[in-house]
Amino acid sequence: MILTRVGGLSAAYAFLYFVCLYYFLIDRKTARAAMAYTRRMFPAAGPFRRRWLAYLLFVHQGRSLVDRNAMLSGRFHFSFRFDGREEFERLVAGPRGMILLTSHVGNWQIAMTALDKLEKPIHLLMRPEDNEAVRKAFQLEKTAGAVRIISIDEPFGGVVDVMNALRAGHLVSLMGDRPYDFDAVTVDFLGEPARFPYSAFKIAAMADVPIAVLFSAKTSRNGYVIEVPAVFHPNKGKTGSKQDLWAPFVRQYVETLEAFLRQHPLQFFAFQDLWASETPEKGAPDETVS
Repeated sequence: MILTRVGGLSAAYAFLYFVCLYYFLIDRKTARAAMAYTRRMFPAAGPFRRRWLAYLLFVHQGRSLVDRNAMLSGRFHFSFRFDGREEFERLVAGPRGMILLTSHVGNWQIAMTALDKLEKPIHLLMRPEDNEAVRKAFQLEKTAGAVRIISIDEPFGGVVDVMNALRAGHLVSLMGDRPYDFDAVTVDFLGEPARFPYSAFKIAAMADVPIAVLFSAKTSRNGYVIEVPAVFHPNKGKTGSKQDLWAPFVRQYVETLEAFLRQHPLQFFAFQDLWASETPEKGAPDETVS
């Protein structure tokens, strides 16, 4: 970005207030989704304040995009505090693969760059429309395959490639906070029932691998915190309804997400009304997450 080259991060951040106001007023669907979140995260706030906080979500997401581009330019550096790094690295060092359950919190793309010394390939299960942005963010042409993309356009929604990667001992990153049109279960989130996908837990059980929840948040102009607040071990071979099998795991994940958001309430960028009473389309695959 020209502003970051000329005026640094502060100039780019200041300009965001005008850009984000435009998008907040024009993109009504996304603004409504943001306000669905602020109504529940800030229940004591009045209507005007809830709208102001929803607008600030746009601004904070804009900052994460500025940071991503600044990092790509090579002219700006960011520091990371990785809480629980040693335990996480011990888990990664084992022979089995592992699922990284990420969320639209903070700046997950920058957080992934802090994992470049794990000495294991990381596969990102992505929607096709996200591929190009992620390819640029991780400079995939320059990383010798350290970060790879698995598209949900692959056969069976990319699950075959995901299973092969996990069986090879690799890491696979899935998003856990947007159901899209895929199978989901209903759990409480910020005091009301909301829908979250369960496919990460189903895949982990099939592959007999653990799941590590990975969150990140911006804590200062050039600083981020990375946390692994929970590790799950879904049961292989257990039978039952999806609500019985996967809802307990999804509920625990959502509880960790909610606790993290209490600390960083303006860094939730899912921009989807998770509380809407929409149901998945019939026939939609239940093996993909994002």
